[in-house]
Amino acid sequence: MTYLIIRFSSMSNVAMTVPVVASLSRRYPDDRFVIAGKKDLKAMFASMPNVIYHEVDNHLDWRGVFALWKELRGQVDAVIDLQRVRRTKVLDWLMWLSGKRVTRVRYGRLRKHLITVWGIGRKQLPSEFDRYRDACRRAGLETDDSFTALPENKVAAKTVKARFGKKEGRWIGLAPFAKRRSNMLPYRITKDIIEQLTNDPQTHVFLFGAGRIEKEMLRQWATVFPRTLSVAGSLQLAEELELMRQLDAMICMDSANQHLSSLVGLRSISVWCATHPIIGFAGWKQRPEDIVQRNDLRCRPCACHGANHCRYGNYACREIEAKTIIERIYD
Repeated sequence: MTYLIIRFSSMSNVAMTVPVVASLSRRYPDDRFVIAGKKDLKAMFASMPNVIYHEVDNHLDWRGVFALWKELRGQVDAVIDLQRVRRTKVLDWLMWLSGKRVTRVRYGRLRKHLITVWGIGRKQLPSEFDRYRDACRRAGLETDDSFTALPENKVAAKTVKARFGKKEGRWIGLAPFAKRRSNMLPYRITKDIIEQLTNDPQTHVFLFGAGRIEKEMLRQWATVFPRTLSVAGSLQLAEELELMRQLDAMICMDSANQHLSSLVGLRSISVWCATHPIIGFAGWKQRPEDIVQRNDLRCRPCACHGANHCRYGNYACREIEAKTIIERIYD
């Protein structure tokens, strides 16, 4: 039987499907799983023999949804929609009309109430992984939590070793950016983190990021601080994952790098500003004590995925001392 699994949103959301899909691949070796996801993310599933990654245009419009249905309707037997937005609902409906069984992830309205009504101290919501596993269960597929890390990509690992050499001392990754301003530390704090880390002559810092502006900013920081290297935009995804596998820890925001770290078993020191892990987006098997956030603010969380504005205008949730973050590395 062939299942179509839909999740063509952000890199972080696709990364969060990996532990669940890996479990399905291992438990159902005679079935096939077609993942419909964004371009350039195939490396996350390359080690799974019965998983096919079908790249979808990053800006899929309604015409593209119809074309995707025409392309896949004769190749799959059932659909598991792990996104549940307008475009995927239309694809679900077309597949259902074609006689395919369709199962959708359940979100409900709890996240909106959590943000607009409730205060700190409320009940933890189901994680994104739990919601994915629930959708698979309702589709007749059982999963488990045995996933620990993707197997090594030997070709990518060889490339990483050739470029960065043999590991000496402590290697720390830093991914300071996020899609929304409310999810990022102020630049002055980020630079303070780099400065304090590189005060140790045995510590090397690798800066991760994407996008033209981010690349240029990280390149400039790498020229200012010793033993600091920007790898933004210079590695393929498989190579980036293998470099992460060599790190001792990753400092990142509530962003994709938290979830990429989880895929290679890397410890992630995640910083949460406007968002909150109670909504369910914490990394796979990451330690709760490695989450850094301000629990003294009653206005958090103010958004599920962050925002580019602050209702009070002060972005107090971003004011976290560099020392507080760095201390977690040595716990």
